[in-house]
Amino acid sequence: MREIQFREALREALNEEMRRDEKVFLIGEEVADYNGAYKVSQGMLDEFGAKRVIDTPIAELGFAGIAVGAATNGLRPIVEFMTFNFSLVAIDQVINSAAKMMSMSGGQLNVPMVFRGPTGNAGQLSSQHSQNFENWFANCPGLKVVIPSNPYDAKGLLKSSIRDNDPVIFMESELMYGDKGEVPEGEYLLPIGIADIKRVGTDVTIVSFGKIMKVALAAAEELAKDGISAEVIDLRSVRPIDFEAIVNSVKKTNRLVVVEEAWPLASISSEIAYHVQRYAFDYLDAPVARVTSRDLPLPYAPTLIDVILPSVKRTIEAVNSVMYR
Repeated sequence: MREIQFREALREALNEEMRRDEKVFLIGEEVADYNGAYKVSQGMLDEFGAKRVIDTPIAELGFAGIAVGAATNGLRPIVEFMTFNFSLVAIDQVINSAAKMMSMSGGQLNVPMVFRGPTGNAGQLSSQHSQNFENWFANCPGLKVVIPSNPYDAKGLLKSSIRDNDPVIFMESELMYGDKGEVPEGEYLLPIGIADIKRVGTDVTIVSFGKIMKVALAAAEELAKDGISAEVIDLRSVRPIDFEAIVNSVKKTNRLVVVEEAWPLASISSEIAYHVQRYAFDYLDAPVARVTSRDLPLPYAPTLIDVILPSVKRTIEAVNSVMYR
């Protein structure tokens, strides 16, 4: 099977859905003439024209609002935020308009749209450009929140997100756009809300999503050298969360470590820990362990970044703690 980059998988999903449905369009900063800040939309202006690949001013609240209006009138917009750090400027439209429209209209208005772009740390970008808001958006009813970890999932999940009749937050990573992975040439879709077991194991369950799956899988590789068999689950979406997959795994391994990039308070790992103690308490041989970013704004210095973010070392330490080693 061919291998393509993460950005190419996203581009294929966008192109295929725009060819399939003329109601789909892309809007955002630098998506057209510049071919996208991360070259995800490269060549799309030439094929689809300026009415369907639309450059905007630096005005997230404005173009997010335009897209919500378009979605309620029957179109299927894809809004690209150059980074989800900038989505805070538009959060009123995302939360108070897109997410609530179907409920407030008594089911008369759907909002079939996607908000997509990179999230989290991307190197030395410091405090205001390195944040994770997946738990913020996942807290809001009416939204779906999808976070792929590899090119195959990215394409299949983005196509499903574009076809979904509800607003979808689709979070990527600037550090993953160049990652390569196997992607079939034919069309395929992946269902939203179904986790994927990336590695089967028997001693401990490690749950993660997005680019931090690299940390989880690398930790599992190192743990295997020490005789510990880790089952690694990629959530792929954090609203909905596939709690069934997590609980079933914990019933087998009896131990759970959740690894995520967000801050610890009210995080995705907090919700998972609650759910597992509620529905699999009798199967746990140790308290649920979490590996998150430290409870600090991310600094600029690389040495400090390494201390604050989840790492293979911290994940192994967490596994050893639940293994009582």
